[in-house]
Amino acid sequence: MAGFYLEDFELGKTYTSLARTVTETDVVNFAGLSGDFNPLHMDDEYGRNVSIFKKRIAHGMIGPVFMTGMSNQTGMFEGTTIAFLDLTIKYPAPLEIGATVHLEMTPTEIRHSSKPKKGILKMDANLVDQNGKVITECKWTLMMMARE
Repeated sequence: MAGFYLEDFELGKTYTSLARTVTETDVVNFAGLSGDFNPLHMDDEYGRNVSIFKKRIAHGMIGPVFMTGMSNQTGMFEGTTIAFLDLTIKYPAPLEIGATVHLEMTPTEIRHSSKPKKGILKMDANLVDQNGKVITECKWTLMMMARE
């Protein structure tokens, strides 16, 4: 397997992904996929004149979607993830169209399961913009392959 096994992760170590820029195409495609055409995301005039953000912003849920993709692009989870068990999300800042974001993942708990060759990995996962601002905060619980 190319991915990390449970034992390969280090508690407290932060793993960082490559970055990507949130585009207009991302927002339009997500609206079409999700059916969420809220004017906060789709209407420039609404964004400028009504929204508390004074502009259109990307859908909040794009953040966690990007985060799972970015985590897989690191290669750390390739073929060794058994299941994504739990996810909590907080949105401390809006995800702006045009922002360049990356993922920072820090293991907070690593434990073997009672079943052989399986374990639980808990991580703090944050989507961070080009200015170092945390946009999306998540807590992930994953079941991972283990060597033992």
